[in-house]
Amino acid sequence: MKRFLGFVVSFVCTATVFAQEQVSVQFVNQYEDALSNIRVSNAGKDSTYTTDEKGFTVISVTPTDPVNIHLDGYTAVTTTLADIQSKSKITLHKNFAWKDLLNPMFYIINGGLWLLLFIVFAETGLFVGFFLPGDSLLFVAGIYSSDLMNEFYKSLGIEAIQNEWIDLFLLVGLISFMGIIGNTVGYWFGRKIGPAMFTWRDRFLFKKKYLHDAHDFFEKHGGGAIVFARFLPIIRTFAPIVAGIVNMDKKKFAFYNIVGCFAWVISMIFAGHFLQIWVRKQFGFELRDHLEAIVIIIVLVTTLPVFWKLFFGKKSSKAS
Repeated sequence: MKRFLGFVVSFVCTATVFAQEQVSVQFVNQYEDALSNIRVSNAGKDSTYTTDEKGFTVISVTPTDPVNIHLDGYTAVTTTLADIQSKSKITLHKNFAWKDLLNPMFYIINGGLWLLLFIVFAETGLFVGFFLPGDSLLFVAGIYSSDLMNEFYKSLGIEAIQNEWIDLFLLVGLISFMGIIGNTVGYWFGRKIGPAMFTWRDRFLFKKKYLHDAHDFFEKHGGGAIVFARFLPIIRTFAPIVAGIVNMDKKKFAFYNIVGCFAWVISMIFAGHFLQIWVRKQFGFELRDHLEAIVIIIVLVTTLPVFWKLFFGKKSSKAS
């Protein structure tokens, strides 16, 4: 009898193994980053899988049992073999961390077009956006321009206009409008109560030093500072305030404000959009798969002038 039971158990286990199917699947997070060391629980068995650089691997699961997928720091997912075969990609959502606020994809995924527009306005209109990834956010928005504009069309209840150029120019127009409005608010704020800001104490979201840096930058470059400031983090937050403080002519400010905003938005949006297309054609890979490296490069390029002024500007003034 014991032998018979042992045979039955062995037969059932063998049948279960043979009932398993192998399926190729890609594991990514909500930012489209590839994931590895995935733990899969199925039919009472736990397995860990490594993936290639794009997140692809082959897993073995039974078609009758649920498939539980785990990764430390991510929300677990429960799915089925049929669902995996139909999608060929599983997205695990990364748990929130404060450093995500520096990731432009965080805003694209969680807020889309409307959060993007608010951030562009807040960076100058609310004077607290200097820590936001403005340049890299617009660059990434250029890569995802079609998705963002589809969201816009959907909100209006109309069908998407399947035209690359219309999408780009509408996106540029919406973002530029918010940037112009934000700068205008900063300018009027500077005219009304800006001088008192030089007596404010430093706070978490306000440093008097940033205001002085923006003032020096404005004094050096004049009206053109409104244009240049758009390409410089921190400086672009406080430059319109300083313009108001020094009573820059309204029409002159409006002109430089419009020119600078359109120049900034067009260069960043078009760079992201067309560089993505060029890289795909020339090298056969997606630029969006390497966003982390791109964001780091953009941050370094845009912040280098600021840090250069902070460190080497002080040495020059001391020497003189």
